Amino acid sequence: MRNIHPSAVIDPNAELAEDVEIGPFSIIGPHVKIGAGTRVVASVFLDGWTTIGGGCVIYPFASIGSQTQDLKFKGGRTFVEIGDRTTIREYVTVNSGTEEGDKTIVGSNCLIMAYSHVAHTCRLGDSVIMANGGTLAGHVIVEDSVVLGGLCGVHQFVRIGRMSIIGGCSKLTQDVPPFMMVDGNPAQVRGINAVGLKRRNVSSESQLALKRAYKFLYRQNLSTSQALDKIRAEVEMTPEVQYLAAFVEASERGIVK
Repeated sequence: MRNIHPSAVIDPNAELAEDVEIGPFSIIGPHVKIGAGTRVVASVFLDGWTTIGGGCVIYPFASIGSQTQDLKFKGGRTFVEIGDRTTIREYVTVNSGTEEGDKTIVGSNCLIMAYSHVAHTCRLGDSVIMANGGTLAGHVIVEDSVVLGGLCGVHQFVRIGRMSIIGGCSKLTQDVPPFMMVDGNPAQVRGINAVGLKRRNVSSESQLALKRAYKFLYRQNLSTSQALDKIRAEVEMTPEVQYLAAFVEASERGIVK
């Protein structure tokens, strides 16, 4: 059975699974859908065409699905989608998209800590961690298993590759290749995210190959295209190295150096 506090304001058109819990003083808009087992703790604002997966926990004063802050917004139906088993802490804001049909997506098994901001049309993969006060501008892509340190700021249209880790207070204006450890303002790549690779059970062979690829990209004073040629010619092309090379080659903003 649903456990809904009497002080919560829920539009009759909202769709709530049978075992959803809605705490006191929360407000749920007419186009919101909430999956099974999700708990809205208290004083949460859910609006817009927003879908929350199952098993999520949303803490007080979070605001999800509000209209984009993008001044180009001209009206229309835009969306927010939150995956399963994601935790959203206090005062987090997740804005809806800008153009008709746009989606802001946060994947499953994510942890978005207090005061973080996910702007319009961002896409976060699964198992992403954003520490307190992290800020994503519009159209940012954060791939699976990324860790963003507290108070980091990410420019519009930046792409952050999977299993990378970003130090606290970093400023990102270019793409972060996958599997890297980044820190600073301006941000710099400091090395391979060795701890993250081990935790994700990446093979020792692939870890060694990624270290060799990293040296070509960052330690031999080569241009990006020269480094890619060296990687493809001299490094074992494990799946992770293949993905790294493809990511760097496809970057439109250039990669963090």
